[in-house]
Amino acid sequence: MKNAIVIEDEKAVAQNLITTLKEVAPDIQISATLSSVRESIEYLSRNSKADIIFCDVQLTDGLSFSIFNEVKIDAPIIFITGYDKFMMTAFEYNSIDYLLKPVCRDDLKKALEKYKRLEQHFTQTSVLSNFLQNFSHQKKTRLLVKKGLENISLLLEDVVLFFTENKIVYVIDKTGRKYLVDKNLSDMEADLDNKIFFRVNRQYIINLHYIRSFKAYERVKLQIELTVTDLNYFIVVSQETAPLFRKWISES
Repeated sequence: MKNAIVIEDEKAVAQNLITTLKEVAPDIQISATLSSVRESIEYLSRNSKADIIFCDVQLTDGLSFSIFNEVKIDAPIIFITGYDKFMMTAFEYNSIDYLLKPVCRDDLKKALEKYKRLEQHFTQTSVLSNFLQNFSHQKKTRLLVKKGLENISLLLEDVVLFFTENKIVYVIDKTGRKYLVDKNLSDMEADLDNKIFFRVNRQYIINLHYIRSFKAYERVKLQIELTVTDLNYFIVVSQETAPLFRKWISES
């Protein structure tokens, strides 16, 4: 009997995956179902023994890649995604399979067959490391934004922050100019270099190079001060994200 871990924040998707797994692979037992980056890090830090992991790319508190930067995992991972074709190419190149949402029986069966073929030759540490390296190397350096009727190619190094308001995503550059982006914040996060940009909460993504300082706020949160003093944005790192933020900024 093989043990599997499911990391997925959508209950319906997780339940569908578990049900389908029972149908196509009765020899696989679900040992844990996790729903966030934080919960996964805490669980895997104590319970790292798994034969295979099914993991959503985008979780409510960030990208799941940060889990595997925090915790050493030897088990192969099959990622679950609903977007970003360049990521799918990277998965295949590194012999890590992926499933598209909604997960269907045939795709799951093929992914498990691929895993079994690779099982004897699978070195998860090197494969995952290569994947993360390829992922970071494909990040964009420019972003197409809108200002009135104009479409502008903006250098990402000039972006101070992204924020969402009334389901619209805005970009603020180093001169304080405000632009529109035709993406939601989660998709925007997936496109950005996570060594430079960090999603501090549901509303804001900030650029490392424009952080002047941070301090404790309400004991468990953090308040960020930007180098561009004319920007009057009250930016607080959420309680759940604060430990990851401290680690990110200390290692940058």
